[in-house]
Amino acid sequence: MTVRALAHLAAGDFRERVRRPVYAVTLLAAVGLGRLAVPAAGSRWAVIDVGGNRGVYNSAWVGTATALAGALWLTVGGFYAVRGAVVRDTATRVGQVLAASPLRSAGYLAAKFLSNLLVLASMLGVLAGTALVLQLVEGEDRAVDPVALLTPFLLVALPLLAVTAAAAVLFETVPVLRAGLGNLLWSVLALVIAIGGQSAHAPLGGLGVRPVADSLRATLDAQRIPYGAGGFSLGLTQVAEPLHPFRWDGAPLTGGFLAARLAVLLLAAAAAVLPALWFGRFDPAPGASRPGRYPRPEAEPPSAPAVFGALPRTAPVRGRAFGRLLAGESRILLQGVPAAWWAVAALLSAAALVLPAPTGTGLLLPLLWLWPVLLWSRLGSQQVEHGPAGLLAAHPAPGRRLLAEWTAGVLLTALTGAAPLLRMLAAGDGAGAAHWLGGPLLVPSLALALGVLSRSHRPFQALYPPLWYLLVNHVAAVDFMGAVRTAGRPGGPHPLLVAALAAALLGAALATDAARRRRR
Repeated sequence: MTVRALAHLAAGDFRERVRRPVYAVTLLAAVGLGRLAVPAAGSRWAVIDVGGNRGVYNSAWVGTATALAGALWLTVGGFYAVRGAVVRDTATRVGQVLAASPLRSAGYLAAKFLSNLLVLASMLGVLAGTALVLQLVEGEDRAVDPVALLTPFLLVALPLLAVTAAAAVLFETVPVLRAGLGNLLWSVLALVIAIGGQSAHAPLGGLGVRPVADSLRATLDAQRIPYGAGGFSLGLTQVAEPLHPFRWDGAPLTGGFLAARLAVLLLAAAAAVLPALWFGRFDPAPGASRPGRYPRPEAEPPSAPAVFGALPRTAPVRGRAFGRLLAGESRILLQGVPAAWWAVAALLSAAALVLPAPTGTGLLLPLLWLWPVLLWSRLGSQQVEHGPAGLLAAHPAPGRRLLAEWTAGVLLTALTGAAPLLRMLAAGDGAGAAHWLGGPLLVPSLALALGVLSRSHRPFQALYPPLWYLLVNHVAAVDFMGAVRTAGRPGGPHPLLVAALAAALLGAALATDAARRRRR
């Protein structure tokens, strides 16, 4: 396969993927995080904290802060935005066409890696533009230095995105990692990369932040500005006082640092084509990885899902019980759940009933409300991803059907969290029980809204684990379930505020679905 043909394959795949809703959702989240990286001067939130200090908002600081924040998010969320290309080629039968061509496995995987990287790099480019706008808007230093602004995106963020692009290809070629298990595993690996990559002993410089941290500390020492014992901190945190600004013009570049970043890029590319050793190019025949083996034609191609879109919508049947619709949606939501899943949920619930109340609410409740994450992610998306969306368009009351789907998610959430609720009620913890209600309301609403908006299960699987991680690390601002306690009482947002947010998300899902139906 020529380089030109590989570039055409990658470019076509890139154009197809940037039209998908999940791309827009991930991009908007990246831009939002970029804004958090450069908060207002008096803000008590920070992404980079250098012992109580921050850089003046010049090109070097804004570019570095935005690139690091964007790299952390796109390492997590970007994975879910780009994965699925190999599975999609199988579902659309493009893979069968490629299997009958001279295309080799290594060339195909290289094209997928390149298209993944192009998608993520395009998001990074938008984030770089956001950094420029933020520098001008904040106005602390409006002198734009393009080199200082863009260098962090190219040398710090881009190699990390290459690792993400390669991981997406690698996971799709390993059967056990293609679905939800792979999504959850990546959320853990991304967390390890984000934390371990900041270490001075991380392989190949990790995230690439050590030269930045060393340069910041050296600048503070040179300017005789005191800094706290915590030193350099990367991550969204709340600070007691607004950070003190100081002048910083960027970290010096060394040959060793540049070589390490190049090595990360090359190793990521090598990892992306490594599955050529076992990937069969969509050929079901034995020895499929060898050129010249072609798939056996099927007797009859399956009907296109779009055929169902032409079905007329039937008139509503008066007296149809909502309970029957809810029962059906519940069965769909729970289909395929193995007995082992229920056994683990039962063990966690039993432990919540036996162990002391603080453990049941502070530890076991978050665990119980992490366990169904793959089931929640089905809300609002599985009818699109599995084909029957066109058939369901003929439902006489589509809004009611979506509401029944949400209710099924509410019941699942309430069921898995019932044991900690019983302990709180038995202990007379009325405040905790009131905050508990946020889980059954907010989680299904968030899953449904993201599923309907993006038409994919991946955004929820990307967003919920980091949100859960912040919660279990006692960030009270995101505690929607009452697990974070201050002086024995829940320290999170008021239950009415959580309920209002849940209602807004549910309303957004219903409005988006109605708007799509009107366009048909």
